Amino acid sequence: MRKMIGTVLLFILFVSTFAFPLASTDAASQKVYKVPIKNEVEKGLYAFLQRSFSEAEEAGAEAIILEINTPGGFTDAAWEIAKLMDETELPVIAYINPKALSAGAFIALHADDIYMSRNATMGAAQVIESSGNAAADKVHSAWVADMVSAAKSSDHGRDPKYAQAMAESSVDVSEYRAGVGKLLTLTASEALDVGYSEGTVASFKELLQETGYENAEIISTNKTFAESLASLITHPVVVPILLSIAGLGLVLELYSPGFGVPGTMAIIAFVLFFYGHLVAGLAGYESIILFVLGAILVVAEIFLPHGIAGAIGSLAIIGSIIMAGGNPMYMAGSVLIAVAIAVTGMVIIMKFFSKKLHLLNKVVLMDSTDTELGYVSNVNRVELLGRIAKTSTPLRPAGAIELDGEKIDVVSEGSYIDKGISVSIVKVEGSRIVVRESVEKGENE
Repeated sequence: MRKMIGTVLLFILFVSTFAFPLASTDAASQKVYKVPIKNEVEKGLYAFLQRSFSEAEEAGAEAIILEINTPGGFTDAAWEIAKLMDETELPVIAYINPKALSAGAFIALHADDIYMSRNATMGAAQVIESSGNAAADKVHSAWVADMVSAAKSSDHGRDPKYAQAMAESSVDVSEYRAGVGKLLTLTASEALDVGYSEGTVASFKELLQETGYENAEIISTNKTFAESLASLITHPVVVPILLSIAGLGLVLELYSPGFGVPGTMAIIAFVLFFYGHLVAGLAGYESIILFVLGAILVVAEIFLPHGIAGAIGSLAIIGSIIMAGGNPMYMAGSVLIAVAIAVTGMVIIMKFFSKKLHLLNKVVLMDSTDTELGYVSNVNRVELLGRIAKTSTPLRPAGAIELDGEKIDVVSEGSYIDKGISVSIVKVEGSRIVVRESVEKGENE
């Protein structure tokens, strides 16, 4: 009898040693990725989510929980994020804490399940342009259709009229809306009533209990420094500012020989622009190669001024910038803004600050033209017409030439001419003498 009892006890000990630890290990082996969606929805956020989803899939995670707290953002980024969510094989749970508005509501509707904190809201998803006005009918119609489609695609049978009411104020859902003509924004209890939420929870811990992942290992992902920088650089407000800085620096540098602060400023701005768009997954290496080729042609134009290389190079640079963005129309608008700001800034600086800013001494002619340095009056010097001389200072476009040992104030026809270049005098208008670079063979020898 004792022998039998001992055998039973040994069997129970054996089962306790191997069976129960195995069950505990299986529970602990579950992994759930917690991924935040905070602040504005933009292209940099998509790059972060793409990395997080890839990590979760490679780690064999059981699910991905998106903790959403956003006032909305840009529709093109929201579309890309929604596509990413649709393509993953892992269950995606949206945890709205505390708001998913506009593009955030669209993203939440693409999740397999939606849970909301007690004070959470979702909705108000009308498309607004950067000017603050409602989007054009074509864009608005496409967005409403996408909201409706997102609601219909759910396995929970969500009524699409509420998604439509979030994007279009004309839909009749008066029982859940403050007044006629207002966009629908659902509270946590209202979303639960209409089937747009699977539950209301007090905390993330309670969410895990509701979804059956209370024993899972929670892996939180956060943006890297590179991804945070990319989010800043690719922001629609920052892009035209960055391009304006680059354009202004480039214009200043092209007006002077050598290389200085304006050129360095332009290079840094361009490097930041392409770096951010490359990290965000918007720019490919082909756009960078096109930019480099364009820059080479522009530099070649400085040393071999014929106009063709510079024009082609400028078009290549503009094309590379447009290619680097996800939205060609928006990037084209940013380029136009940058060009306008660069030209305006150049005019203002040259007119009002050229003598005060030491950094512009290499851009603006600062030489004195007094008689001690050999300068003479140019009044009615019609006898100079057609003569060949050499530049004694760079012409930007104003400067000086030397003719028979005499220094004379002149201006070029508009282009930059370096020091020591043969020029011909093509126009004399009182004290104004106009020259152009001489093209006769042997004159520069």
